[in-house]
Amino acid sequence: MPRSSIAVALLCLALAGAGCESLCPQAGEPRLVPQGAARGGEMKRSAFDDAVLARIERALIEKHGKASRDRIRLGLRQVNARWRKDDGDARALAELALEHFISDPAVLADTARRLERSLEMLDGHHYEIARELSRFQVLDEGPLRPIDSLLAAFSPTAHVSEDLFKSRIAFVALLNFPLTSLEQRLGEGRRWSRAQWALARLTGRFDHRLPAEVVQEIDRVAAAAERYIDGYNIRMDRLALADGTSAGFPAGLKLISHWGLRDEIRGQYARADGLPRQRLIAKVMERIIRQEIPEEVLAGELEWEPARNRVRKAGGSWREGAREPDRRYEHLRAVYRAQRRADPHFASLPTHIDRVFLRDREMSEAKVRGLLESVLTSGVAKRVAALIRARLGRPLEPFDLWYTGFRPRASRGERELDELTRKRYPDARAFERDVPRILGELGFPEESVRFISERIVVDPARGAGHAAGAKRRDDKAHLRTRIGKQGMDYKGFNIAIHELGHNVEQVISMSRIDHTLLEGVPNTGFTEAFAFLFQARDLELLGQPAPADPQAEALRTLDHFWSSFEIAGVALLDLEIWRWLYAHPNATAAELRRAVLKLAAELWNRYYAPVFGVRDSVLPAIYSHIIGFALYTPDYPIGHLITFQVERYMRTRTLGVEMERMCRLGRLAPDVWMEQAIGEPISSEPLRAAAEAALKTLSK
Repeated sequence: MPRSSIAVALLCLALAGAGCESLCPQAGEPRLVPQGAARGGEMKRSAFDDAVLARIERALIEKHGKASRDRIRLGLRQVNARWRKDDGDARALAELALEHFISDPAVLADTARRLERSLEMLDGHHYEIARELSRFQVLDEGPLRPIDSLLAAFSPTAHVSEDLFKSRIAFVALLNFPLTSLEQRLGEGRRWSRAQWALARLTGRFDHRLPAEVVQEIDRVAAAAERYIDGYNIRMDRLALADGTSAGFPAGLKLISHWGLRDEIRGQYARADGLPRQRLIAKVMERIIRQEIPEEVLAGELEWEPARNRVRKAGGSWREGAREPDRRYEHLRAVYRAQRRADPHFASLPTHIDRVFLRDREMSEAKVRGLLESVLTSGVAKRVAALIRARLGRPLEPFDLWYTGFRPRASRGERELDELTRKRYPDARAFERDVPRILGELGFPEESVRFISERIVVDPARGAGHAAGAKRRDDKAHLRTRIGKQGMDYKGFNIAIHELGHNVEQVISMSRIDHTLLEGVPNTGFTEAFAFLFQARDLELLGQPAPADPQAEALRTLDHFWSSFEIAGVALLDLEIWRWLYAHPNATAAELRRAVLKLAAELWNRYYAPVFGVRDSVLPAIYSHIIGFALYTPDYPIGHLITFQVERYMRTRTLGVEMERMCRLGRLAPDVWMEQAIGEPISSEPLRAAAEAALKTLSK
């Protein structure tokens, strides 16, 4: 009798000899016991007791030898922790283990390679399907139809994770390859090989089992929130000042909240008469945050005077408008509730907050908070604010969070830049055709320019724009950017360059990497860093090079610091809102709105009021990410800090060459990636020290 047959026979005897009382309380079913106590409403997952595992372990050792004992024991426990009653009885677990445990190193390595290839195909094609299903809602290719929202909300991947368990594929991976803890990845990971990192990512995707209906609900509410955000546009040419006169915005100008409104505030710093418009836009933002904006305004048919919140038909009398319902906060509440449905399925990460920091970012909340607060409480912030006040010649106002006066000015004004970009990019295809030139000017080698540009498609977006990467080597990344009827204006170009930075990272870290299991970068803060590196060079790419003297360099450093100072508060506010949601799970949308206003004012008074000399502003709450992106905003300040460190490293190096090297590192743990990329961990100290030095340079 073959050795494997003996092992099967011994195992069957062991199971049979256990007796019905201990293993089979009902008609031959093995006894199931909860694995650990439930906490915070956590689902009670069941697993076989140690006696059952010990019998299976002995059979496996009989088959594979004592040298495999530790791997057998670990693999069985990893499978057992995720085994459910409907996966089968003890015999089913034993049969799986005996058939699929691998002790031959060559077979083990080949199995890992086959899993890597298969998962790339599975993920890549599903991602492509989802991207195409949502195109009608996302892309500006014709009128929206009712079916578009259903297609965008449909998730072709909702059942994939569970199907991988049901088909036993996930269990085979867990049986043969070890799960790793965050502590291991952050500590031991510095000594791991590329293959070890790839295996850590392989098993990491099977650490938890999330039911398909939960995934579908998360996707559905996210799509609904995105639809709400993409459609939230303000007709600027129909805004009136407090005296009822036109604000003077160009005819037909329509700006999306928050991106377009924020960038218009930034653009008005270049105009001598921009202050009244900046104050007006800030008031518009406040009305949106407070959900006081008249619903009729959103249809774009009426003139609106935000200061007193009045509306009228052209040439008619002013009247009070009915406020928009609390839709903004209904969407935020729906996103929270959908994510909360996942909580019971994560034993060690029982909240979305835990998961987004420890699983997705692989950075503790405490560490991220420390980074953000070190920027917000830095003494240099007050000195930078004093310089801004002197340059403006007036006291600071809350919207000066978006001050852009440190940025190098082009030799042309924004209207001229609009004309330039509209002429150069009348449509999405024109920008796509220019990608090779852009990459060449950023220092990418000729072969890389060709490789990368062939894998980027540019699409016209309904919203502000985003980057959709590929999940398999042979697919293409998609750059979605907003292009008006007259062509791409300068603001659109600035955003498109930002998104191009994402796309380039996505192409390199997917299609030019050694292990597709390591596809991507450590977390979204890193891809934001590359996007910021591109975006900072937008004028240079339009033939408007920035000055290179010490004064200009000092100004760029202060601009970077001030941008980080601004977005750090937004990130902390986002986190505090989620903390409040978990403390008040049954809150209504109106209660949530009042809480957001209170939290925003408290955060402002703690961090910004000492710098601005103004209290109780709620402007940081304008960010649309807070509503629909489920704690995404901390990635922006993390990205700013990483950008500064990487930018400093690249001062004597070529961006294109270094970026390609860095992106090929893939999805290592954050500090491990940083140490291999530039030789130091993530820190706010380089930016704060550079801002201090910049102030000294400018004072000379």
